Order: sequence, then C-alpha cells, then structure tokens
Amino acid sequence: MIYSTATVPVNPEGEPRLTRAQAWAGLELKARDARLFLPPGLCTRCDVVEESATHFVRDATIGGVDLREIVALEPQSKVTFFQAAGPREGAIVNELFEDEAGALQLRFYGYLGLRGKTPNGPEEQAEQAQFDGETGYRAALLSTLKRTRELLAEGQLQA
Repeated sequence: MIYSTATVPVNPEGEPRLTRAQAWAGLELKARDARLFLPPGLCTRCDVVEESATHFVRDATIGGVDLREIVALEPQSKVTFFQAAGPREGAIVNELFEDEAGALQLRFYGYLGLRGKTPNGPEEQAEQAQFDGETGYRAALLSTLKRTRELLAEGQLQA
C-alpha cells in the first residue's frame, strides 16, 4: 500500500492572503476541472458525469491515463477522491484545517494501492517515492494554492 501525506500553510509570508472560502473555492474548482490547475497538457479531459447531493463522479485523463473518481465534498473542509477506475484504488483527501496557532493549513493524504500489482512491490514503491518526492503532492498543494490566487486575481474564481 502507498500512504503519503503533506501539509502546507495556506498563507505563507509574502503571499496574498486567502480566506478559507477562497481556498475552498479553489479546491472545489480543481475537483470539478483539474485542467485549470495542472500543467498544460497533463490533464486532457475532466468531465463531471454524474452529480448528487453528496458527491459527483468525474472521468478524467491525466498523464495519458483514464480514470474515474467519486468525489465527496465536505464544504469548506474536505475533498475526498475515491479511485473508482484507473491504475489506483483507494482514496486521496485534500483538507483545510486550522493548526494549533489558528493558521489555515492545507493537507493532502492518500492511502492507495495499484490495481493488478504486487502489494508493496516495485511499482508501488516507485509510486510512493514519486508521491513523497520534490514533484509529489506537497508540490501539488503549493501549485493549487498558487493557481487559486491567480484565478482570484483574474476574476475567474468567486468565493
């Protein structure tokens, strides 16, 4: 199994401040259309194909890989991506919370396996290293916050 976690401050020194509502608006928009947040060409399709009061289903192609995710939203708090189809199984969570000092934080955590691969085998170990590496989920959190600030400045995101 692959377990990874990373936490970053939403409002590091020197960056324009985001409110919880603004950070949440960015997370929800990214869940609905990852193309707006990922490097150009990485996500070529991201369509919400079903929606209910508790979740929505999205079909996406990211890095040339087709996947289906059931996305549960806990407003102003948490987005959970359940891997319904694709190379991974398990869940990925993005969570907003205040730390002990009251500072807003964004945390990623995921518990995943690779379908059809040996548990803890070389493929899962490589995926674990990627998640935890310099271009892994910590970098993704930082780029999500950066893109949220850009979309707000451009007037393309309302919170």
